[in-house]
Amino acid sequence: MPDLLTITGVVATPPRHITTNSGLEITSFRLASSQRRFDRDQKRWVDADTNWYTVNTFRQLALNTAASIDRGQHVVVTGRLRIRSWETGEKSGTTIDLEADAVGHDLTWGTAVYTKTATGAGTPPDAAPGSGWASSAPEPGGSFAELPDSVGGTEPGAAGALESAMPAAETEEALLPF
Repeated sequence: MPDLLTITGVVATPPRHITTNSGLEITSFRLASSQRRFDRDQKRWVDADTNWYTVNTFRQLALNTAASIDRGQHVVVTGRLRIRSWETGEKSGTTIDLEADAVGHDLTWGTAVYTKTATGAGTPPDAAPGSGWASSAPEPGGSFAELPDSVGGTEPGAAGALESAMPAAETEEALLPF
């Protein structure tokens, strides 16, 4: 089972995007993740050691990362950890890679504007028609009831079945604080 991690940090290098001869999109960048701790003697927060990761993204995530992420931005990355040893002549070392499943801006440090890609509403670029993926999403301010029946479960009509099975006290209106 792969080691899954979620790491926050600062993009330390400009993202490098390539397309392989076989057409695979790849974007990679270095991520610096520093821990902060409270120094009781100095009575202030101080930076501890910095961990360095190489983040690799593939396919649609690589395209979106290249278009969205810049050096110096704070990001959140979730993915699979890969630790590899290397040797070149007299030098050797260890590289820590993170094969990303998701990359996004860390909204603790700023704001972001989301723009949907042209591949469709949440549909993976390689999803086959009729595979159960939604073909459209509700407009902002819309409700889940407007989603196609295939969203929310593996069976057609699963979203409607979940909604109707919910007790009245747990409906959206009952959960609102006002």
